[in-house]
Amino acid sequence: MRILFVCLGNICRSPAAEAVFEKLVCDAGLENRIEIDSAGTGGWHIGEQADPRMRSAARELGFKITSRGRQVTNTDFQNFDLIIAMDSSNFNNLLPLQTEDDRAKLIQFRELMTTQHIEGVPDPYYGGPEGFKEVLNILQEGCKELLNRVSSSL
Repeated sequence: MRILFVCLGNICRSPAAEAVFEKLVCDAGLENRIEIDSAGTGGWHIGEQADPRMRSAARELGFKITSRGRQVTNTDFQNFDLIIAMDSSNFNNLLPLQTEDDRAKLIQFRELMTTQHIEGVPDPYYGGPEGFKEVLNILQEGCKELLNRVSSSL
């Protein structure tokens, strides 16, 4: 199973989701059965590390963000089983890349939420430190549900 998380610039939300989900997958002993990656719909941060504020907030909660920014491509829809957009804007940006032959299922992260109702994972980039913590809390809930769904199909 191959899963791709997608946000706008691939420096806050999607690399954090990748790190959170990776830890859950490793803790469950499924790292040999689930591959995880992240990308952005924009190409502004290709090759860059995640935002230092997000890396710091993640580290405080025991998550290590190591990915480098990259832009989503058409081939991602052929190479991944599930592509998860962090919000409706990114979801809409991904729709034109999808073809009828693509195997990947495209969903919004909000579909994974079980206790919180959210429109999308908020972008913490222009806010303060609390926004990064809020995003990580949202990601933890959704990623736990994702693991439940994915592991039952393995």
